[in-house]
Amino acid sequence: MIDSIQIKETAPSEAPMDLLLQADPSISKVKGYLNQSRCFIASLNGESVGACIVQPLSSGVHELMNISVAPEHQQKGVGRKLLQHVIESIRNANAERLEVGTGTFGYQLAFYQREGFRVDFIDKGFFLLNYEEPIFEDGIQLKDMLRLAITFTE
Repeated sequence: MIDSIQIKETAPSEAPMDLLLQADPSISKVKGYLNQSRCFIASLNGESVGACIVQPLSSGVHELMNISVAPEHQQKGVGRKLLQHVIESIRNANAERLEVGTGTFGYQLAFYQREGFRVDFIDKGFFLLNYEEPIFEDGIQLKDMLRLAITFTE
């Protein structure tokens, strides 16, 4: 199945909002970063099964804002293939660095670290200060954001 996955860059207006909201539950936040970003879609037999949004922050620095895979396609390598494609695309655009923010625990942390992201710093209280509704993962409220990065110029 993973060999049948197609990944392409598309216009932000083509981003599947239902997928993006799985990774970031704030529609206003997603809409706030979407139009200034690059959008990558993973599809299987013409159906969008994954999406990734990357926003340029400054010259040579980009942030992975959102990555999501449809629940029925998770744990099958779709997210890994999508992330690897995005990392390579950003590297090939002569970027110096790709950053991502995530919760301080859970499968996402290992997911990013397996692909070469390293811990950069902790943004204490991020989820408490930036989201109106509490966000829970595995029954634990997210409070702090762990910031990770890949530096391509090392």
